[in-house]
Amino acid sequence: MADYTAPLQDMQFVLRELAGIDRVAQLPGYEEATSDVVEAILDEAAKFANGVLSPLNAVGDREGAQWRDRAVTMPPGFKEAYTQFADNGWNGLSCHPEHGGQGLPKLVSAAVQEMWKASNMAFSLCPLLTLGAVEALELCGSDEQKAKFLPSMIAGKWTGTMNLTEPQAGSDLAAIRSRAEPRADGSHRIFGQKIFITYGEHDMAENIIHLVLARLPDAPEGVKGISLFIVPKFLVNDDGTLGARNDAWCVSIEHKLGIHASPTAVMAYGDNGGAVGYLIGRANEGLKYMFIMMNAARFAVGLEGLALAERAYQLALAYAKDRVQGRAIEGSDAGVPIIRHPDIRRMLMLMKSQVEAMRALAYTVAAAHDAAARHPDAAERARNQAFVDLMIPVVKGWLTETGIEVASLGVQIHGGMGYIEETGAAQHLRDARIATIYEGTTGIQANDLLGRKILKDGGAALKAVGAMMQQTLAELDGQPGEEFAAIKAAFGRGLAALAEAGAFIGANAARDVRGTFVGAVPFLHLMGIVSGGWAMARAALAAQKKLGAGDAPEEVPLGDTAGFYPAKIATARFYADHVLAAAPGLAYTVVHGGPGALAIAEDRF
Repeated sequence: MADYTAPLQDMQFVLRELAGIDRVAQLPGYEEATSDVVEAILDEAAKFANGVLSPLNAVGDREGAQWRDRAVTMPPGFKEAYTQFADNGWNGLSCHPEHGGQGLPKLVSAAVQEMWKASNMAFSLCPLLTLGAVEALELCGSDEQKAKFLPSMIAGKWTGTMNLTEPQAGSDLAAIRSRAEPRADGSHRIFGQKIFITYGEHDMAENIIHLVLARLPDAPEGVKGISLFIVPKFLVNDDGTLGARNDAWCVSIEHKLGIHASPTAVMAYGDNGGAVGYLIGRANEGLKYMFIMMNAARFAVGLEGLALAERAYQLALAYAKDRVQGRAIEGSDAGVPIIRHPDIRRMLMLMKSQVEAMRALAYTVAAAHDAAARHPDAAERARNQAFVDLMIPVVKGWLTETGIEVASLGVQIHGGMGYIEETGAAQHLRDARIATIYEGTTGIQANDLLGRKILKDGGAALKAVGAMMQQTLAELDGQPGEEFAAIKAAFGRGLAALAEAGAFIGANAARDVRGTFVGAVPFLHLMGIVSGGWAMARAALAAQKKLGAGDAPEEVPLGDTAGFYPAKIATARFYADHVLAAAPGLAYTVVHGGPGALAIAEDRF
């Protein structure tokens, strides 16, 4: 089984040439994120991911988290790895310096998170939820709450969770029943049960800070009556030391298809008199605050799709080079590595091209997030925020769906050995499968993309993105070679398909909302594919510029001796021919597929 190796060369290329790390470093507060500093951070993160987390990946899958007597024991090596992770300062990379964070851009954090997720997805889920809780407290907590909880959470001494789902509620948060009873001292007592709580209980940190949605006694019905509370596993004294055990217990953990080392807890609050909780912000605005966590988590989950696709690709490539089977199709002697077979190379390129497209798109969105937060010009902040808001459901939905596809191709390349657990290919597919579900299924992301992003502003953000894509299309004119002609043609057809589908949604949603939303997921896939094509076109242009400037292309492990920049152009061409080519068909489904789908559903099911 091949261990993970961080793809630093492509990461650095995307950071410099596509996401614009140098521009991000010019934003107020990010001046320390210079190229040499970022390169050093990535190098150190790669060492930790490759040397510490990756070897634990199979161990965690095999041993799993173990529940006994309301406590969870992590697999061998996880507690020690987490201590090292926290001691090295990785937990606070992008957190605010006021509370002990390093204040680095989200763009840098995204690249580092990709490494954590690819090397050991189950481990990475713990800091993911902690960072979401930190962000919610930074933006919505009181000064007292920030001082009391943030330093230890950012340092990694304490971890965090988000508690939304209940057995009867699922994704319908309006059905939440957990209740909060006020006390004279200003605290509350929390009663209720939450399910699917990632790292709701574990033995890696000394305390766990749960953020819990619950209803006050006088709360209105529905989502407008939900408040958000801090519920620590151990109460925290005024001097910061830990006090009594709170009435918040893990009553079981789930037995899951994948991510076995990540404990998915069923949490019971208040079975012994009430769990002590502290209201965050204003009453009945908890869902708004929780969505701060959720948006951060949705981007991070999108990175999981990218990360697992990268690891599956690396494993499949190594196997294809080593596995000797069959004759080469051109009639050479028997006994060639399977990478010589055309269909194996097609699948490897399908994996590679989509991984590179996903990385380029995700990092570009991360850079826009930094500009939205720190750019000195208000108009630029607003423009970047609109781009981020539009693209978050695409990053979450398309990257995770594509991650499953790429991991499945990895199993296929292994053949029968891919179905055998010892090779590791099956774990990547099992681990990837959850990413399209949690933090909102692909259908929820697609509905969000249409309802809250495209229709809400009359398609303004979509048109703005389309204009940026059109600019890239224009830059493809005059580029030399057959590759750029093919990229331009496919990208042009993809843009036309996206425009057609977007126009249909805008024109028909009001009069036929059900028929229009039948095409929501196909539209999300369409937007993801075209956005990926945009990212790959920009990558090809950047590579061509490097070649034109005489930069010496570096070698890449692609099974041949192609240089990095020529390989980048060839990969963009492959993406255009094999992935972007699907865009017109998806647009047809968006425009024409609604009535038929509804008729079948209503008349035959």
